[in-house]
Amino acid sequence: MKETIIRKLTSRKLWLAVSEFVSMLIIALGYAENAATQVAALIMGGAGVIAYIVGEGLADAGNAG
Repeated sequence: MKETIIRKLTSRKLWLAVSEFVSMLIIALGYAENAATQVAALIMGGAGVIAYIVGEGLADAGNAG
């Protein structure tokens, strides 16, 4: 179960869907497209950091065990 959650949290498809939803929500609320683009970029950047941290943690755990 833990592996499934980790795999989903590191999925680029999940984070792309989240950023798309948030971007469309921002535009629907009347904010500028520029703001939506910046928020989407922040979400995708954060997703990359999360994937890196989880990947490194798994690699370290594998090497220690």
